[in-house]
Amino acid sequence: MEGTRQLFATVERFLRSLPTRRRYLDWLRGRRYLLAKLPTKQETPLVVAHSVRDSAVAAEIRLALEHDWLEAPPDCRKVYEDILAATPGVVVVQLRRDNICGCLGHRHMGVSERLFSEHFNNGGFDFRGQQVGEVDIAHQRIAAWEPWPLANMAFDSRFVAGSRLDDFRRRQFRLRLLSVVLHETNHLARPSEPESEVHARSTNFYREALASYFDSSFDTLSFTLDRSHSRLG
Repeated sequence: MEGTRQLFATVERFLRSLPTRRRYLDWLRGRRYLLAKLPTKQETPLVVAHSVRDSAVAAEIRLALEHDWLEAPPDCRKVYEDILAATPGVVVVQLRRDNICGCLGHRHMGVSERLFSEHFNNGGFDFRGQQVGEVDIAHQRIAAWEPWPLANMAFDSRFVAGSRLDDFRRRQFRLRLLSVVLHETNHLARPSEPESEVHARSTNFYREALASYFDSSFDTLSFTLDRSHSRLG
């Protein structure tokens, strides 16, 4: 655990210690980097590389990784334990709006994000001897993705219009982002595993996590209504 904290701190220090010229060039290009971690035994650092226009979505990814993951059912998280233990020590997530091929994301064979590839190709910053892996996800594609269409209609009909429906849809989007990140990270860890198995695992995670959130939300709502009715009585 101490080693994982040190690795996270090392990546954080790397991002903060970039030369002024490098920071200025990234600022001109509108490139931003957001550090997050998946709270597992490994606490894998993930760097979300994104355009400044997509900073809000990058923040949603960090919330999904650091908060929504912990609220998913334990059995859903357990199936990823060995997979996440086999991933590279640091994962770069390139956040895109779309992919021309129509895919939600990809596993990259190498690291293409300039900030990281330049340093490693030139023998630069060492992340405590850990490898760096890279994936990309396309958030507009993910927002339009319907992995569970019939259930979505049922969920929407149960939430009243207004803030609760907005909260549900925001959580739904974050869980979609999280499931795609897990899907592509699975490919990083097990590149030879059949796509059908990887897809089944990530889709099941999304469905179970969404159903759990739905159930807990209505338990809270029912408790609130019961208390209100008791006061009125």
